[in-house]
Amino acid sequence: MGKAKMFAVTGRACHTVSLLSRPYYNIMDVAGGGGAPRDLRRKVVTLMSREYAEYDRKGTPVFRTAHFDASAVREKLPLASGGWLCLCGEDGSEVEHIRSELEEARAANAAKEVFLSNMSHDIRTPMNAIVGMTALAKKYIDEKTRVSDALDKIETASAHLLSLINDVLDMSRINSGRLRLSEERFYLSDLIHDIMTIIRPQMEQKNHDCQLDIGEIETECFWGDPLRLRQVFVNIINNAVKYTSAGGCIVIRFSEMPETDRCWLCFSCEDNGIGMSEEFLKRLFVPFERVDNSTISGVEGTGLGMSIVARLVEAMGGKIEVNSEEGKGTKVDIAIPMRCEQEEANADALEGKRLLVLEADEKLCETYRRYLGEYGIACTLVSSADEALSALTEAGFRGEEYDAACIGHVRIDSGSIYDIADYLHKAYPGLILILVSEEKWEDIEYLAGHSGIRHFIPLPFFRKSLIDGLVSAMEGERREDGLPAVPDLAEKHILLVEDNLINLEIAKEILGMTNAAVSAAEDGAAGVRAYAEAPEGWFDLILMDVQMPVMDGYEATRKIRSSGRADAAIVPIYAMTANTFAEDIARARQAGMNGHIAKPIDINALFQVLRQI
Repeated sequence: MGKAKMFAVTGRACHTVSLLSRPYYNIMDVAGGGGAPRDLRRKVVTLMSREYAEYDRKGTPVFRTAHFDASAVREKLPLASGGWLCLCGEDGSEVEHIRSELEEARAANAAKEVFLSNMSHDIRTPMNAIVGMTALAKKYIDEKTRVSDALDKIETASAHLLSLINDVLDMSRINSGRLRLSEERFYLSDLIHDIMTIIRPQMEQKNHDCQLDIGEIETECFWGDPLRLRQVFVNIINNAVKYTSAGGCIVIRFSEMPETDRCWLCFSCEDNGIGMSEEFLKRLFVPFERVDNSTISGVEGTGLGMSIVARLVEAMGGKIEVNSEEGKGTKVDIAIPMRCEQEEANADALEGKRLLVLEADEKLCETYRRYLGEYGIACTLVSSADEALSALTEAGFRGEEYDAACIGHVRIDSGSIYDIADYLHKAYPGLILILVSEEKWEDIEYLAGHSGIRHFIPLPFFRKSLIDGLVSAMEGERREDGLPAVPDLAEKHILLVEDNLINLEIAKEILGMTNAAVSAAEDGAAGVRAYAEAPEGWFDLILMDVQMPVMDGYEATRKIRSSGRADAAIVPIYAMTANTFAEDIARARQAGMNGHIAKPIDINALFQVLRQI
């Protein structure tokens, strides 16, 4: 065996011997020699340290040569480097245990190698798009259409690259035991709307038949971690989209199971995609595993998604069950216990009001009838634009005009719902128009504003979210005519605290779109000085980076809050940082910040905050 070292493991201790007969071996001789997997090498060193370790002046463990009887070797396992792992001793179960450890370590190493191979491809794919499209944008800088197309593709590739990085970071935190779940109040209708907004573009791209089935929901307000819940549900649905052929069907269901002191939130996603074999189902939650190699199938991902999902569901105290048949499809069921809160909607502002509902979906019509009927709200349901005009005309003749119109899925011969809204706005100027849609408000706000629509109720809605939306509209919380997607903050002052020059430039450009006056500070201490030197009430918002030299964002926020000024407790301060885990968000709250905006900056999320000031 030449210079190869041998490890001999018994039930009591570990011995090492070299054919070169050196009297001592330091930790690198043992842990580095022989080619044993790292996890197993650590175990060997730990065993040896119990009885045979001494330490040099630097504190490095060294090991005395121990007696080694070659005839006691029960088994020799070949290592990758050409060396051998020798198992000896009287305890056969210990030998079997070490052999099992070695095989597990080899399997883990093999999975990691596959993961690195896949990641090298999956990371290079969006990176190639970003680099290539950037070069094309520069080349055709004077051609607006080509530059716009290149930027759209860069944005898509960047989002995918960010999701890959987030998966790897999440798995790292889970494995190291640093995962923290937040507990905050959220509404189920908002969570479902966000999920459907995220996954709808991919479904439309593959022309999937997406069916959203909402069971009887009595509890709308829950306490938990909505970001992690969204991550779990979106991951499951994204898998269904990836592995279901174009034109396939995906059914998403939400329901609840109330108990005495809690409520189980139930979710299921069923598709008629490619399905999984029984063999793969056994490895479904193993990190780095995928149904097929993305370099062959073109389906990108880290192979960490389902492993993260399983760990998150377990951390929440929930249950997950997966049933699948190859060639027929997959169904995933998840149930998570949640602390819930019963809230009653206040419909006093709707008393005596008359509502016209433009909706062609029968299920939604039944939902309107049930919820509005419970509160005694008079409503007329029509399915087309012609029926709506007839109802408005008849109501005018009777002197019983409608106060508001909810515009949803409407049958129209030509044009769009915005054309209908524009006509109603001009013909019936006293009629409050409310859009009820699955769309994201920020994406349609400009069109809606120019069509006379002032209010929005996201789908799906439940009892309280519907009533609250109608009350908001009736109480006159209207937006200005033609409000664009970018808020106009011409009279507002914003303090931006950011040490990175590139991030500072990006943030200033985005904020400049709102016409707000922006003051910049290069670190937390400078931010505190800028706040202290400005008149009280001068700043309407402070955007605070967290990791900065001189003084970090948390300390800067604490100093502002404790400054004793009249506006110290009320000026909104938002963390704007790449620290996006639950404990980071909780730490920002504890420091006195009002909220958290993640980097890279989501412009729509930033604009949502800006609209509140």
